[in-house]
Amino acid sequence: ETHPHLSDYFINQVFCKTLDNNVCNLLTITTLTNDSPVPIHERKLFVCSGRVHPGETVASWMVKGLIDFLIDNNNETSKYLRDNFVWKIVPMLNPDGVVNGNHRCS
Repeated sequence: ETHPHLSDYFINQVFCKTLDNNVCNLLTITTLTNDSPVPIHERKLFVCSGRVHPGETVASWMVKGLIDFLIDNNNETSKYLRDNFVWKIVPMLNPDGVVNGNHRCS
């Protein structure tokens, strides 16, 4: 499935590099064009992070579902949420733990 208008409301940035030099992404989802009835500086901010604890694998599915819902160009509720909020999503806050297979251990 492709999203031809994805650049109108989606930005993927490097939030930081981890101690193991893995990338921690920061996604921004909001209407970036002038089509929104609410100016971007007046929109409320919503922050969501997933995989804080590496063993909580279901968090990846929850974040994926949220992202898929927010970028759905055929859903009026998704458009409303993009027009009225700035969504900042860190899909995997602890990539080192996930990559190394840690689960509540050091």
